[in-house]
Amino acid sequence: MQENPFKFGRIVNDPFFTNRKKEMKLVRALLSSSNNLIMISPRRYGKTSLIDKVIKELKHPYIMVDLQLVTSSDDLAAQIIKRLFRLFPFEHIKQYVKNFRIIPSITLNPISNEVDISFQPSSLSTLVMEDAINLIEQLSSPKKRIIAVFDEFQEIKRINSNLDRQLRSLMQHHKKVNYVFLGSQESIIRDIFAKKKSPFYHFGQLLPLGKIPYTDFHEFLNSRFKQVCPAYDQITASILEITQCHPYYTQQLAFFVWERYRNPKPPEDPVEKTVSDLIRLHDMDYERLWNTLNKTDMKILIGMASSDLSPLSEAFSKVYQPGASSTTFSALKRLAQDGFILKSNSGYEIDDPFFKRWITQRRNR
Repeated sequence: MQENPFKFGRIVNDPFFTNRKKEMKLVRALLSSSNNLIMISPRRYGKTSLIDKVIKELKHPYIMVDLQLVTSSDDLAAQIIKRLFRLFPFEHIKQYVKNFRIIPSITLNPISNEVDISFQPSSLSTLVMEDAINLIEQLSSPKKRIIAVFDEFQEIKRINSNLDRQLRSLMQHHKKVNYVFLGSQESIIRDIFAKKKSPFYHFGQLLPLGKIPYTDFHEFLNSRFKQVCPAYDQITASILEITQCHPYYTQQLAFFVWERYRNPKPPEDPVEKTVSDLIRLHDMDYERLWNTLNKTDMKILIGMASSDLSPLSEAFSKVYQPGASSTTFSALKRLAQDGFILKSNSGYEIDDPFFKRWITQRRNR
């Protein structure tokens, strides 16, 4: 049997990449010109995979920094320089770095050829960041613009309260770089890029990334399951009913269902059997998450897992008693920021469909 045609947990590229034709067209147009892009979506919706695919098609050099893993302004500067060393010859970049006002410590691993960058703590971190950001522009060219991607950009204020102002003051003068900002907390990202008082107000095109449309995902799954399963359409429909077209969980569930068809006698209901196995596999993780919640959070998640009522409705409040409407709203905001639930035009939903099943199973056990 051929290789499993589904992939999750890492950057997804061809042949595992699913549709996104409309979004790809817009991203390609923006990054083929002198424009910047801000992309918003919940975690695991495929922002990074989409950007990675378009950039590779454009064949532009690019760097990507995840701000969740950055601890300070100096650390961000070091991460940027480290990634630039991966793009250009050591000797070429060294000619620029030696002119920095604060010279970093550079260590070259002779085996992996990887460069480690660090700065000694000082009160001159603004100079460090200025030299690092301007290095992107210096190394770029009009025909081969560097694309600089900053993931989880809502973390910018945590790193340094004034870092957004400093970055904007530097980036606005760059003519040979495309900047891409990815964020998973919509309200914070919109505050950064859509509020007039924000330094990054209207700094690029805002692109909310939603779920993959049902028809596109259905076609994608069908084309793969029909190679191994006569009842492929039924399998596809069952998977999408459970995952509600969430990109990550759809790929994950499809992967493990596919694996069942490697056996001569797959179970009669492979989708439900796979869901049960995944819930059992993550039982301790879910229990650990559950124990971090307060009572209001628990009541809201129980109600959302057990019914289709809006958590802000009077009917929901009567049945599950989460507290006053202001308490419920604050809890929903907190649960969304922590990644437990998603907010869309149609309302709120639990992000992880297997966690949702775990809640109802534990309640009914």
